[in-house]
Amino acid sequence: MSDKKQFKALSAPKGVPDYVPPQSAIFAKVREAFVHQAHLSGFQHIELPVFEDTSLFARGVGESTDVVSKEMYTFADRGDRSVTLRPEGTAGVMRAVIEHNLDRGQLPVKLNYFGPFFRYERPQAGRYRQLQQVGVEAIGVDDPALDAEIIALADRSYRSLGLSQFRLELTSLGDHDCRPAYREKLQEFLFKLDLDEETKARAELNPLRVLDDKRPEVQEQLVDAPLMLDHLNAECREHFETVTGLLDDMGVPYTINPRMVRGLDYYTKTCFEFVHDGLGAQSGIGGGGRYDGLMAQLGGQELSGIGYGLGVDRTVLALEAEGVELEGVDERVAVYGVALGAAAKQKMVSIINDLRKAGISADMSFGDRGLKGAMKGADRANARFALVLGDQELEAGSVALKDLRAHEQHDVPVGDIVNQLRQLV
Repeated sequence: MSDKKQFKALSAPKGVPDYVPPQSAIFAKVREAFVHQAHLSGFQHIELPVFEDTSLFARGVGESTDVVSKEMYTFADRGDRSVTLRPEGTAGVMRAVIEHNLDRGQLPVKLNYFGPFFRYERPQAGRYRQLQQVGVEAIGVDDPALDAEIIALADRSYRSLGLSQFRLELTSLGDHDCRPAYREKLQEFLFKLDLDEETKARAELNPLRVLDDKRPEVQEQLVDAPLMLDHLNAECREHFETVTGLLDDMGVPYTINPRMVRGLDYYTKTCFEFVHDGLGAQSGIGGGGRYDGLMAQLGGQELSGIGYGLGVDRTVLALEAEGVELEGVDERVAVYGVALGAAAKQKMVSIINDLRKAGISADMSFGDRGLKGAMKGADRANARFALVLGDQELEAGSVALKDLRAHEQHDVPVGDIVNQLRQLV
């Protein structure tokens, strides 16, 4: 019997997905498409810390939200400071804008970010503890045209991937002038219902959150609840009607959902969500809204902003649900080198290096496999071209160039191979 210690195989933490080839290529393609669309609209990249001071999220997101009260990964660092893995991006962007005086220049400040976010949730399909998002924020201008631009950008981002079976739901959550009166009406309604103690406490602290309760026994009692859209002041109603009118002009389809409630407290006025029914219970694939007052709440100017977060994980699942295959994700390299013998391998290493310096993606076989085994590597890489170099080619000073799609082959002088492939790739 062996004296070696037996170690249990390790796995990723619960609720944290791995993306490995070939699915990782689809993940990267989705993220790149979202970022590309943001850059086409004038958004600049911002790189955010993965963790922040806990008070940023308590003040910015709202202590009554499930995100802050139940889902944050919060811990004390070695200096006994309370820090939190970022559960969302907007508060961090706003903190950075204030800290670096970005709001003192031309407005709106248009920023784009991407990466992992962390929430301690019950893992299920499309609902992860480490979730991946691409977000944008446009800060400094309260203009309904900006709202429409942001929403159209999100819609265009999904469609650029070939998705079509999603819908955009839209509403207005009012502002700090009209929402207090609505809050009183809603609380008056809620306090008459047969609610459990925890839900009653939520109705006292943040009654809008009760409307987001998914339990059937609660939803049945909310059928006649007053709706924010029916209690907007004139300014908020005009703002919302301008947004919907601009979306109509741009041909962006939407459905007005007066019962929508986003999970973060800072939203005001325009609020939206993209939903894909092919994902089951976790149908949201992205969303966002306007947040008047958030900057002042975090110690900055009294400036408005609007943004969104698009879920990369859930978009990958939506693509699978629709059967959409993205182009170009299965091609690992354009050129694959096959060297037969030690001398040929030495020369092939230089050729592959020259191709890469010329901006052509390339790989080669390693080990001492024969031609048939090495060509399997070209197949697995889904390369378009293969270069075959053996003793016969070395003696002739050439390399065999195989077009793996056209099934054609011809010899090319070694000195010309980079230029030939530069024209073909």
